[in-house]
Amino acid sequence: MSDQKLIFGHPRGLMTLFFTEMWERFSYYGMRALLTLFMVASVAEGGLGFDDQTQGAIYGLYTMGVYLLALPGGWLADRIFGLKKSVWYGGIIIAIGHFTMGVPGLMDLFGSGSEGVTALDKNAFFLGLIFIVVGTGLLKPNVSTIVGQLYAPGDAKRDAGFSIFYMGINLGAFIAPLLTGALATYNWHLGFGLAGFGMVLGLIQYKLTAGSLEDVGNLAPAESPEEEESRSKLKRITTYVSMGLGLLVVLMFMGIIPIDAEGIANKSKYIIAVVAFAYLIYLILFAGFDMKDKKKVIAIGIVFIFSAVFWSGFEQAGSTLNLFAQRFTDRSIMGWEIPAAWFQSVNAVFIIIFAPFFGAMWIWLAKRNLEPSSPLKFFFGLFGVGAGFFVMYFAAKIAASGDFAAPTWLIFTYLLHTWGELSLSPVGLSLMTKLAPKGYQGQMMGIWFLSVSLGNLLAGLIAGEASGGDAEALAEMPDQYMTIVLTTFGAALLLLALNKPLRKLMGDVH
Repeated sequence: MSDQKLIFGHPRGLMTLFFTEMWERFSYYGMRALLTLFMVASVAEGGLGFDDQTQGAIYGLYTMGVYLLALPGGWLADRIFGLKKSVWYGGIIIAIGHFTMGVPGLMDLFGSGSEGVTALDKNAFFLGLIFIVVGTGLLKPNVSTIVGQLYAPGDAKRDAGFSIFYMGINLGAFIAPLLTGALATYNWHLGFGLAGFGMVLGLIQYKLTAGSLEDVGNLAPAESPEEEESRSKLKRITTYVSMGLGLLVVLMFMGIIPIDAEGIANKSKYIIAVVAFAYLIYLILFAGFDMKDKKKVIAIGIVFIFSAVFWSGFEQAGSTLNLFAQRFTDRSIMGWEIPAAWFQSVNAVFIIIFAPFFGAMWIWLAKRNLEPSSPLKFFFGLFGVGAGFFVMYFAAKIAASGDFAAPTWLIFTYLLHTWGELSLSPVGLSLMTKLAPKGYQGQMMGIWFLSVSLGNLLAGLIAGEASGGDAEALAEMPDQYMTIVLTTFGAALLLLALNKPLRKLMGDVH
């Protein structure tokens, strides 16, 4: 816990992390707002011309990878780099990824580009995605973990601090789609490049204000020569593994190893679940935890399941709902058509509006011993996603009838999803820092993002079937939305039934 000065009742370092994450999320959401639209856009429109199933699989794999690598990213921070250096290195790699995706756009800008989609366009696109995945895996879990280290155990301001931090995330998420979406109407790749510029600004800010984090996020000094040697060995192994993965990527681009996005996506959902639970079981049996910590790890495993269900619905914002905005929403205002990507800012606007309210509400309730438990907050989150898709069920009925839906259907859906998100996401981040055994904070935050990863992958696979890309898919879209409603509502009710036993596993953490 830091002894640094306070600003508005919170540690000064929260502002450094607020703006670092704001610019990182600017880069992420600025690119995500374009990703699905770019993949399904025709070659004549400068896109890749993929069908819904292919784009859904690629979108799911990408968003899965962004969070999947949070687990090794947390491990590397805990064992080799430290939290602060991991955030720095991750940001640099993210920026490289965005600029790689922007290379074809710069060539077009200076008149050296080619007509249509070239091998360079596709290679730059996929290579950029890989860089962003790797960089985010290093940055995302560790910046959140540093936020948790700013507060003493049991500090009632912790959840409020994460809500403020979450508001910073969404400030970047609000601005980014507006700017990148507008630029992408001129050139898709320049929109991707602008997202990278945002990450560079975040890195500059992080380095200039690093003094506010002087006593948190550092790698503990080695306690013995043996431990120092062990760290050096881990660094060498990490280098060899990175070289091997780099070679694998090269072979994929050369066509020596074929890429089946849909097949990989379908198999990955099982792999993620097995890896997560195998790792948690390993910790319970062999990490030397006492019974109290073992129960908390079991609680993390249960939370993992419900978190994945939540994100499988919520994260269709960038895919299913993004395509609904483009294909089935009336976006005309006085003869001008709103870019579909701009709807990706709606959720962020609501977060900015309601995040302070939720943060203050949790503190107000805590002072009166009325604050809901973390599992109950998760129930509210799942219920919000289900309610949002219940609204979209009726919007899908309108689209299936051949009419355009009013923008208010999407806006109201995003409002309900926002309330659900604020009940679950910042609370989940905070919960992981409280449940994590000592010395395993980065890795437990990685488990949290692993659940987000699984949810994102499922969201992409669902989007490939529920986006109404042809007449048959459009006719089935309302029923597919109702399936999402029933799934999330069912999960919410099950979690409500498990509230008391889950709280017993969590012990003194609520």
